[in-house]
Amino acid sequence: MQTKKMRLRKIQHLAFEIMDEMNASKDLKQLDTLSPVIDNLSRAIGDLTDPLGNYSLDYIEEKVSNAHHLLFKAENGGFYQ
Repeated sequence: MQTKKMRLRKIQHLAFEIMDEMNASKDLKQLDTLSPVIDNLSRAIGDLTDPLGNYSLDYIEEKVSNAHHLLFKAENGGFYQ
């Protein structure tokens, strides 16, 4: 089983890839298709920022992984066509 530190590092890596991909393309022809990506990331951040510190690493991994998959699922550059 992966340690918490390794899991957080993987989440961070996926988030950086998402950020790089979204900033790399200046031509956002299908901006409305990014809604699910933004929704998944918002949910992950919302869970992580719980004031009591109660968050689910499984949930955060799932949401960031979903956002990453949605952005990169098409081999021709995700939503950017």
